[in-house]
Amino acid sequence: MIIAGCSENRQTNDDLITIDVTKSYPKKELILQDFADVEYIVLETTDEFVTQGIVQAIGKDIIIVKNRFTDGDIFIFDRTTGKGLWKINRLGHGGEEYAGSFSVIYDENNDEIFVNNYASKKVLVYNTNGSFIRSFKHKEDSFFSKVISFDRNNLFCYDLSSIDTNINSFIIISKQDGSITKEIQIPFIKKISIMLRIRDEDKDMTYVLGPANHYPIIPYNDDWILVEPSADTLYRYDLNHNMTPFIIRTPSIPDMDPEVFLFMSILTDRYFFMESVKKTGNLQTMQGFPSTNLIYDKQEKAIFEYTVYNNDYADKRLVSMKSEPISGEIFTWQLMEAYKLVEDYEKGLLKGRLKEIASKLDEEDNPVIMIAKHRK
Repeated sequence: MIIAGCSENRQTNDDLITIDVTKSYPKKELILQDFADVEYIVLETTDEFVTQGIVQAIGKDIIIVKNRFTDGDIFIFDRTTGKGLWKINRLGHGGEEYAGSFSVIYDENNDEIFVNNYASKKVLVYNTNGSFIRSFKHKEDSFFSKVISFDRNNLFCYDLSSIDTNINSFIIISKQDGSITKEIQIPFIKKISIMLRIRDEDKDMTYVLGPANHYPIIPYNDDWILVEPSADTLYRYDLNHNMTPFIIRTPSIPDMDPEVFLFMSILTDRYFFMESVKKTGNLQTMQGFPSTNLIYDKQEKAIFEYTVYNNDYADKRLVSMKSEPISGEIFTWQLMEAYKLVEDYEKGLLKGRLKEIASKLDEEDNPVIMIAKHRK
């Protein structure tokens, strides 16, 4: 049972939170540096190391990035200095190569890079120099849209093919051969797809839209938050395979028309960032899923709508808190284009470390990567 306090957005239970996705909550402004340790990584720019800087993984010693388009390049930079270390490109159709779009997972314990190749429903494993080690297929009739490291021996996977079926969405598999270690069942009344299908009778066409920020597996310290859109409960999962309720959303999603989902993004020691997302769309604009940014403040035991600003700017510069968390230590990252930093520096809008960095940039340099870590 959740017991409400004197204010509608306040709660008194320390262990379980309830969010009413239909309510309006008070607004709250936050400064990122007040609750996070902020670090900037200047990616070295050379003829060989030119990248759009889409972060895939950050370890203690390295940062791995790729480009938005599928050129096959995987760049490995030094985490501290930003110096380019290696560039891997195994794009192709051979048994040791990846084809089409992919994501990269770094296993720091074993110093291995896992490439989740969506096109072939296959995971390929390399060392950090790009040498092929092994590969294995996704589970039969599955499509692993999300793969992260679970422990030394296993990967945590989300099966996207489950969005319209009752099969288990969350699967833990062996890092060695992809065999199933454990399938996790999230209880729900009925399966509800996050995809919105809009019919255009005049053109005899059906269009499919999806939400922008659905992260099914979210690292949180040494645990993970599991988000099953069909369920009214978000769960916390630990290394010992214990699953406990974490957040309850109301009203019950099977009773809603249209449905309003509750999606999580970033979790810090004090704040839980999330958004309520309404499953509606517009055929003329081909846009949909209007959302409201929500935050749960553990200290105040209250829910708010939020905005977050970066204090290294002289003006109020918004920070998106909707990016996918990198790890339990690093809860968000942001790509900062060099030309924009140069423009802001020339306008006198930067402060501190960011101002110092921008003063040495060329507008054609690689992006600067901002990372935000749990405050020590």
